Amino acid sequence: MGIDTDRHFIERMHWDEVARRIGDGAVAILPIGAAAKQHGFHLPLNTDRIQAEWLAGRMAEKIDALVWPTLTYGHYPAFVEYAGSSSLSISTFEALVREVAGQILASGCAKLLVLNTGISTLAPVDRALARLANERVKHLWIHEGPRYPRAAKQLAEQSHGSHADELETSLMLALAPHLVDMTRAEASPELKETPGALTPSDPNSPNYSRSGSYGDPTRATSAKGEALLAAMLDDLHEQAAAFIAQGTEEHRPAAVQSVLR
Repeated sequence: MGIDTDRHFIERMHWDEVARRIGDGAVAILPIGAAAKQHGFHLPLNTDRIQAEWLAGRMAEKIDALVWPTLTYGHYPAFVEYAGSSSLSISTFEALVREVAGQILASGCAKLLVLNTGISTLAPVDRALARLANERVKHLWIHEGPRYPRAAKQLAEQSHGSHADELETSLMLALAPHLVDMTRAEASPELKETPGALTPSDPNSPNYSRSGSYGDPTRATSAKGEALLAAMLDDLHEQAAAFIAQGTEEHRPAAVQSVLR
């Protein structure tokens, strides 16, 4: 990953070290990225998780944050016909996000950044976080602008797409080229509208995609991916910096206080 994972990812740390970092004011990051969601013939099912953890690691390095374990199950109903793909109900997913985020805040972290790589998860995460302390938690969408949408528009050659497509495949060629099999990349049929649930089994369906891609991954390159990642990170850093700069009250539970004494 290229960063000090032992300093930033709490799953590699001891609890008292986490407590001290929280006491020193470390911001928390909670990545959300599927590990069981099809991404065509050419990308692994954990594509979203790879992106989420790489982005979280880069952000943590920039702001010296603590990264919580990734939420790898979520609400992904568009892909359940493809083997290995899992999707939670909206209510279950919202409850999961709300409870995990709530516990992170209760641990004493003054600020929480929820880094979400999904699309169908955006609205459920918004609803889950709305029930928490809004001044302490920020939902980051990785495709928000202004830089990323502009870069995507300039670089994209495909006529349509949003999943395992030219852009997402380019990201993965930059992040983990050894996991991308471009010999199996396959463009989906061009649809007039963004599809609902994709299907690999019904060629007569308007949502048919034999591979599971929606778009044209054959046009992907690592150079495009590097440019997209740079724009994405700049957008995320800007959003995070503005949020962290906002004033907040001190929140340190007794467990943290005792370790700091």
